[in-house]
Amino acid sequence: MKAVVQDRYGSADTLEFREVARPVPGAGEVLVRVHAASVNAYDWHFMRGDPLLGRGVMGLRRPRVPVRGRDFAGRVEALGPGVTGFEPGDEVYGEANGAFAEYVCAREGEVGPKPANLTFEQAAAVPLAGNTALMALRDVAAVRPGQAVLVNGASGGVGTFAVQLGKACGADVTGVCSTRNMDLVRSLGADRVIDYTREDFARGGRRYDVVLDLVGNRSLGDFRRVLTPTGTLVLSGGGVYEGGSVAGPMGLFLKRRVQAPFARGQRLLEVSARQSRANLTALRKLAESGKITPAVERTYPLSEAAEAIRYLEGEHARAKVVVTV
Repeated sequence: MKAVVQDRYGSADTLEFREVARPVPGAGEVLVRVHAASVNAYDWHFMRGDPLLGRGVMGLRRPRVPVRGRDFAGRVEALGPGVTGFEPGDEVYGEANGAFAEYVCAREGEVGPKPANLTFEQAAAVPLAGNTALMALRDVAAVRPGQAVLVNGASGGVGTFAVQLGKACGADVTGVCSTRNMDLVRSLGADRVIDYTREDFARGGRRYDVVLDLVGNRSLGDFRRVLTPTGTLVLSGGGVYEGGSVAGPMGLFLKRRVQAPFARGQRLLEVSARQSRANLTALRKLAESGKITPAVERTYPLSEAAEAIRYLEGEHARAKVVVTV
């Protein structure tokens, strides 16, 4: 099969589109013929082995999993021993390392039926970003109707879902983004949009019950300043965080843990998103009810997946970038 393979850490130039052996599903695994896969910050972090402290998981000297990609949507091709929830031909979506390929093996618990109203390209955009936003707002922050929510990085992959999920929870949602993305964030349902090139949300005087930070470019003091006395800050590790290529988001998370005992009523938390069948089901129901719609900016063929990652990493892409197979 054709796949996007990486033998050493580095830029998108290290990615090769070449022939590799088709994977064989093991016990509890599903083999999926991939129709589309989406690009996430996750992909370029693993591509570069960034942060360095994460290489214990990624692979010390080279990527432990050589095929890039995480999100996918496609059709079940074959079942491994013990799998009972799917049949060949089922349309599915989910997460598995190695999704930038014609076939991918995924654990049964990280695959779910594809939302019926979405194309494969749209469905591939949902799993990682949608799950991160879902867990951040529903599970970590426990957003309630009537609360004021600020999403910093509202036009990115996770941010576009967070704006919609905040509204689905009944919250008043403010999105922070650049000038060119303001119309997009408004179209997703945001009650107000702040252009960070013209206005500093940390000095605007407005207070929020929940702040979801997806960028990592502000101090914890800035965020605490805009929280209500009992507000919740949720940090996500998908962006380019202070701490650089050594610690990455872990640097900011460590500061959060040091400061948390002194927050005096405010909660300083982080989201560690783990995919599950239950969450994929929740996201499918939200999509089929029209409460969330994936925003896809660009699509690339599988042979140009390196260019797709390069664009996401360097051009501040809005919404989601999808690879078609």
